[in-house]
Amino acid sequence: MNRGSLYVVSTPIGNLEDITYRAVRILSEVDIVACEDTRRTSILLNHYGIRKKLVSFNEENKNYRTEKLILYMSESKSVALVSDAGTPVVSDPGYSLVRRCSEEGIRIIPVPGPSSVTAALCVSGFRAEEFMFFGFLPRKKSKREKKILAISESSVPSVIFESPMRISKTLDEIAQRFPEREIFIAREMTKINEELLLGKPWDIAQKFSNHVVKGEIVLVIGGK
Repeated sequence: MNRGSLYVVSTPIGNLEDITYRAVRILSEVDIVACEDTRRTSILLNHYGIRKKLVSFNEENKNYRTEKLILYMSESKSVALVSDAGTPVVSDPGYSLVRRCSEEGIRIIPVPGPSSVTAALCVSGFRAEEFMFFGFLPRKKSKREKKILAISESSVPSVIFESPMRISKTLDEIAQRFPEREIFIAREMTKINEELLLGKPWDIAQKFSNHVVKGEIVLVIGGK
Protein backbone atom coordinates (compact mmCIF):
# COMPACT_ATOMS: atom_id res chain seq x y z
CA MET A 1 0.00 0.00 0.00
CA ASN A 2 1.33 3.40 -0.97
CA ARG A 3 0.80 5.75 1.95
CA GLY A 4 -0.24 9.34 1.49
CA SER A 5 -1.88 8.65 -1.88
CA LEU A 6 -5.22 9.33 -3.52
CA TYR A 7 -6.90 6.32 -5.12
CA VAL A 8 -9.62 7.21 -7.64
CA VAL A 9 -11.77 4.08 -7.41
CA SER A 10 -14.55 3.08 -9.81
CA THR A 11 -17.52 1.38 -8.14
CA PRO A 12 -20.63 -0.43 -9.49
CA ILE A 13 -23.26 1.55 -11.39
CA GLY A 14 -25.96 -0.69 -10.00
CA ASN A 15 -25.24 -4.39 -9.54
CA LEU A 16 -22.88 -4.72 -6.56
CA GLU A 17 -21.04 -7.60 -8.26
CA ASP A 18 -19.66 -5.22 -10.89
CA ILE A 19 -16.49 -4.29 -9.03
CA THR A 20 -12.89 -5.36 -9.56
CA TYR A 21 -10.88 -7.46 -7.10
CA ARG A 22 -8.39 -4.61 -6.96
CA ALA A 23 -11.06 -2.04 -6.06
CA VAL A 24 -12.26 -4.22 -3.16
CA ARG A 25 -8.69 -4.61 -1.92
CA ILE A 26 -7.93 -0.90 -2.15
CA LEU A 27 -11.13 0.03 -0.32
CA SER A 28 -10.15 -2.46 2.38
CA GLU A 29 -6.66 -1.00 2.80
CA VAL A 30 -7.05 2.79 2.63
CA ASP A 31 -7.46 4.91 5.76
CA ILE A 32 -10.39 7.00 4.53
CA VAL A 33 -13.07 6.69 1.86
CA ALA A 34 -14.36 10.00 0.47
CA CYS A 35 -17.78 9.59 -1.14
CA GLU A 36 -20.73 11.63 -2.40
CA ASP A 37 -23.27 9.97 -0.10
CA THR A 38 -22.03 7.97 2.90
CA ARG A 39 -25.30 6.01 3.06
CA ARG A 40 -24.97 4.72 -0.52
CA THR A 41 -21.30 3.87 -0.17
CA SER A 42 -21.99 2.10 3.14
CA ILE A 43 -24.24 -0.34 1.26
CA LEU A 44 -21.34 -1.29 -1.02
CA LEU A 45 -18.77 -1.55 1.77
CA ASN A 46 -21.09 -3.59 4.00
CA HIS A 47 -21.75 -5.98 1.10
CA TYR A 48 -18.03 -6.78 0.98
CA GLY A 49 -17.49 -6.70 4.75
CA ILE A 50 -15.38 -3.54 4.62
CA ARG A 51 -15.37 -1.22 7.63
CA LYS A 52 -13.78 2.14 6.95
CA LYS A 53 -14.00 5.76 8.00
CA LEU A 54 -16.31 7.50 5.50
CA VAL A 55 -16.35 11.24 4.85
CA SER A 56 -18.80 12.99 2.56
CA PHE A 57 -17.38 14.78 -0.47
CA ASN A 58 -20.02 16.52 -2.55
CA GLU A 59 -20.83 19.73 -4.41
CA GLU A 60 -21.77 21.59 -1.22
CA ASN A 61 -18.68 20.79 0.87
CA LYS A 62 -16.02 20.09 -1.78
CA ASN A 63 -13.87 23.15 -1.01
CA TYR A 64 -13.66 22.45 2.72
CA ARG A 65 -13.29 18.71 2.25
CA THR A 66 -10.58 19.07 -0.39
CA GLU A 67 -8.28 20.92 2.02
CA LYS A 68 -9.11 18.53 4.85
CA LEU A 69 -8.29 15.49 2.71
CA ILE A 70 -5.06 17.11 1.46
CA LEU A 71 -4.08 17.51 5.12
CA TYR A 72 -4.85 13.83 5.80
CA MET A 73 -2.69 12.71 2.90
CA SER A 74 0.14 15.03 3.92
CA GLU A 75 0.11 13.10 7.21
CA SER A 76 0.70 9.85 5.28
CA LYS A 77 -2.93 8.75 5.27
CA SER A 78 -4.30 7.13 2.11
CA VAL A 79 -7.66 8.18 0.68
CA ALA A 80 -10.01 6.46 -1.77
CA LEU A 81 -12.27 8.76 -3.78
CA VAL A 82 -15.50 7.14 -4.97
CA SER A 83 -18.71 8.45 -6.53
CA ASP A 84 -22.25 7.22 -5.89
CA ALA A 85 -21.90 4.99 -8.94
CA GLY A 86 -19.33 4.33 -11.63
CA THR A 87 -16.16 6.29 -12.29
CA PRO A 88 -15.39 9.32 -10.08
CA VAL A 89 -14.87 12.85 -11.45
CA VAL A 90 -17.21 12.19 -14.44
CA SER A 91 -20.08 14.62 -13.71
CA ASP A 92 -19.26 14.81 -10.02
CA PRO A 93 -17.14 17.15 -7.86
CA GLY A 94 -14.02 14.96 -7.54
CA TYR A 95 -12.07 17.14 -9.98
CA SER A 96 -11.08 19.69 -7.33
CA LEU A 97 -9.49 17.06 -5.10
CA VAL A 98 -7.58 15.42 -7.94
CA ARG A 99 -6.34 18.82 -9.07
CA ARG A 100 -5.14 19.82 -5.60
CA CYS A 101 -3.34 16.50 -5.15
CA SER A 102 -1.53 17.12 -8.43
CA GLU A 103 -0.52 20.61 -7.27
CA GLU A 104 0.71 19.28 -3.92
CA GLY A 105 2.71 16.45 -5.46
CA ILE A 106 0.51 13.78 -3.88
CA ARG A 107 0.44 10.55 -5.84
CA ILE A 108 -2.84 9.92 -7.70
CA ILE A 109 -3.63 6.31 -8.59
CA PRO A 110 -6.54 5.36 -10.88
CA VAL A 111 -8.42 2.14 -10.09
CA PRO A 112 -10.51 1.72 -13.26
CA GLY A 113 -13.79 -0.12 -13.52
CA PRO A 114 -17.48 0.43 -14.34
CA SER A 115 -18.64 3.44 -16.36
CA SER A 116 -22.24 4.07 -17.38
CA VAL A 117 -21.00 5.99 -20.44
CA THR A 118 -19.14 3.09 -22.01
CA ALA A 119 -21.71 0.56 -20.75
CA ALA A 120 -24.47 2.40 -22.62
CA LEU A 121 -22.40 2.91 -25.76
CA CYS A 122 -21.46 -0.75 -26.07
CA VAL A 123 -25.12 -1.86 -26.21
CA SER A 124 -26.50 1.13 -28.12
CA GLY A 125 -25.95 -0.25 -31.60
CA PHE A 126 -24.09 2.91 -32.66
CA ARG A 127 -20.53 2.94 -33.95
CA ALA A 128 -18.42 4.22 -31.08
CA GLU A 129 -14.90 4.77 -32.40
CA GLU A 130 -15.59 8.40 -31.55
CA PHE A 131 -18.25 10.04 -29.41
CA MET A 132 -19.01 13.25 -27.55
CA PHE A 133 -19.91 13.33 -23.86
CA PHE A 134 -21.97 16.19 -22.42
CA GLY A 135 -22.77 15.01 -18.88
CA PHE A 136 -25.99 16.55 -17.55
CA LEU A 137 -27.47 19.24 -19.78
CA PRO A 138 -27.56 22.72 -18.18
CA ARG A 139 -30.84 23.92 -16.74
CA LYS A 140 -30.31 27.53 -17.86
CA LYS A 141 -32.10 27.97 -21.19
CA SER A 142 -29.32 29.71 -23.14
CA LYS A 143 -26.62 27.25 -22.08
CA ARG A 144 -28.93 24.31 -22.67
CA GLU A 145 -29.72 25.45 -26.21
CA LYS A 146 -26.01 25.72 -27.00
CA LYS A 147 -25.45 22.13 -25.90
CA ILE A 148 -28.43 20.84 -27.89
CA LEU A 149 -27.18 22.75 -30.93
CA ALA A 150 -23.75 21.10 -30.55
CA ILE A 151 -25.43 17.69 -30.34
CA SER A 152 -27.52 18.40 -33.43
CA GLU A 153 -24.39 19.28 -35.43
CA SER A 154 -22.31 16.33 -34.25
CA SER A 155 -21.44 13.64 -36.78
CA VAL A 156 -20.63 11.15 -34.00
CA PRO A 157 -22.83 9.77 -31.19
CA SER A 158 -23.47 12.10 -28.25
CA VAL A 159 -23.90 10.81 -24.70
CA ILE A 160 -25.74 12.69 -21.95
CA PHE A 161 -26.94 11.91 -18.44
CA GLU A 162 -30.51 12.73 -17.48
CA SER A 163 -32.67 12.50 -14.38
CA PRO A 164 -36.10 10.81 -14.37
CA MET A 165 -37.74 14.18 -13.59
CA ARG A 166 -36.36 15.86 -16.72
CA ILE A 167 -36.15 13.04 -19.28
CA SER A 168 -39.56 13.77 -20.86
CA LYS A 169 -38.63 17.43 -21.42
CA THR A 170 -35.28 16.45 -22.92
CA LEU A 171 -36.83 13.88 -25.25
CA ASP A 172 -39.38 16.44 -26.45
CA GLU A 173 -36.60 18.94 -27.18
CA ILE A 174 -34.61 16.35 -29.12
CA ALA A 175 -37.69 15.24 -31.06
CA GLN A 176 -38.40 18.82 -32.10
CA ARG A 177 -34.79 19.61 -33.09
CA PHE A 178 -33.83 16.41 -34.93
CA PRO A 179 -36.83 14.04 -35.20
CA GLU A 180 -35.18 11.67 -37.70
CA ARG A 181 -32.11 10.99 -35.57
CA GLU A 182 -32.03 7.60 -33.80
CA ILE A 183 -31.59 7.68 -30.04
CA PHE A 184 -30.87 5.04 -27.40
CA ILE A 185 -32.04 5.08 -23.79
CA ALA A 186 -30.39 3.07 -21.02
CA ARG A 187 -32.27 3.26 -17.72
CA GLU A 188 -31.34 1.52 -14.45
CA MET A 189 -28.45 -0.32 -16.10
CA THR A 190 -27.35 -3.57 -14.37
CA LYS A 191 -30.33 -3.37 -11.97
CA ILE A 192 -33.50 -5.47 -11.76
CA ASN A 193 -35.57 -2.93 -13.72
CA GLU A 194 -33.01 -2.33 -16.45
CA GLU A 195 -34.58 -0.87 -19.60
CA LEU A 196 -32.86 -0.42 -22.98
CA LEU A 197 -34.67 1.27 -25.87
CA LEU A 198 -33.57 2.19 -29.41
CA GLY A 199 -35.75 4.22 -31.74
CA LYS A 200 -36.82 7.63 -33.02
CA PRO A 201 -37.18 10.47 -30.47
CA TRP A 202 -40.98 10.79 -30.71
CA ASP A 203 -41.50 7.04 -30.25
CA ILE A 204 -39.23 6.93 -27.19
CA ALA A 205 -40.79 10.10 -25.77
CA GLN A 206 -44.24 8.54 -26.07
CA LYS A 207 -43.19 5.43 -24.17
CA PHE A 208 -41.76 7.51 -21.35
CA SER A 209 -44.82 9.74 -21.13
CA ASN A 210 -47.09 6.81 -20.29
CA HIS A 211 -45.60 5.94 -16.89
CA VAL A 212 -43.67 7.36 -13.96
CA VAL A 213 -39.96 7.19 -14.77
CA LYS A 214 -37.55 6.09 -12.05
CA GLY A 215 -33.78 5.67 -11.95
CA GLU A 216 -30.84 7.39 -13.59
CA ILE A 217 -30.74 7.50 -17.36
CA VAL A 218 -28.02 7.54 -20.02
CA LEU A 219 -29.13 8.87 -23.39
CA VAL A 220 -27.14 8.22 -26.58
CA ILE A 221 -28.00 10.27 -29.66
CA GLY A 222 -26.81 9.09 -33.04
CA GLY A 223 -24.65 11.39 -35.18
CA LYS A 224 -26.17 13.19 -38.14
